[in-house]
Amino acid sequence: MKSFTYERAASPAEAVAATTRVQDAKFIAGGTNLLDLMKLEIETPAHLVDVNGLAFDKIEAAPDGGLRIGALVRNTDLAADARVRRDYPLLTRALVAGASGQLRNKATTAGNLLQRTRCPYFYDTDQPCNKRRPGSGCAAIGGFTRNHAILGASEACIATHPSDMAVAMRALDATVETLRADGAVRSIPIAELYRLPGETPQFETTLTPGELITAVTLPKPIGGTQIYRKVRDRASYAFALVSVGAIIQRDGSGRVALGGVAHKPWRVEAAEAELPRGARAVSARLLAGASPTRQNAFKLPLIERTLAAVLAEARG
Repeated sequence: MKSFTYERAASPAEAVAATTRVQDAKFIAGGTNLLDLMKLEIETPAHLVDVNGLAFDKIEAAPDGGLRIGALVRNTDLAADARVRRDYPLLTRALVAGASGQLRNKATTAGNLLQRTRCPYFYDTDQPCNKRRPGSGCAAIGGFTRNHAILGASEACIATHPSDMAVAMRALDATVETLRADGAVRSIPIAELYRLPGETPQFETTLTPGELITAVTLPKPIGGTQIYRKVRDRASYAFALVSVGAIIQRDGSGRVALGGVAHKPWRVEAAEAELPRGARAVSARLLAGASPTRQNAFKLPLIERTLAAVLAEARG
């Protein structure tokens, strides 16, 4: 691990100011992903700004009837909150499906959303990776691709986003609140937070340098049967091959978001109009334009079957 300096921010303004004052500074909270990347020298920040002392650890009612979740709320506390379990059970189920109990005790809401890919070629510093070193190439293309993207990929990157929570947040139409380095406040719909890789896979979100996530807001509850189903190689502590987050209403309408298939949580609102017709019709729209490899083509029928199981469960 390369040497770095460290400070604890006493206020949000102080935190964002520190990232402009010191080049190559990064925020740290739970550190469950960042510290691993630093040990491998994939991330080499010159300065860490500890934001754990900021007052972002509360879950509060929002004025519109929704819920405002502080950026520092730990995953365990968020999953266990009575309001989340009652009104947004999809979120609780997605959180419990992720990582381990010990990691959920440390991981934060903002950190979960911003965790980086678990692509093995990204983690192997002997391999070329455009995320790690732009312009070096993508070792995954032509390599072992069983866990890689089938949607939204590019010739520069075929990695997937690892967050289970982000899939639920996408289905719930969450909004991410931020504070920028210039003091400006932004509200970013989660649909606009993540970028597809294109030619610049090193840029994974639409956040600007030094922009700090302060909270995530969920809109007023919409009810329905909410299910998160994660298909993985082992029963726990594994990332999704595919996952389905769904909210199904009594009239058959609803929302569907996928994980494990793209550089971001994958949702196609136009496909949701097909929900009353069944999983095959929805999947045809969701997976339009898919470009699987020989090793991960199994994800196409797996998504349809997983969605069919989810719809059968929702409809009793």
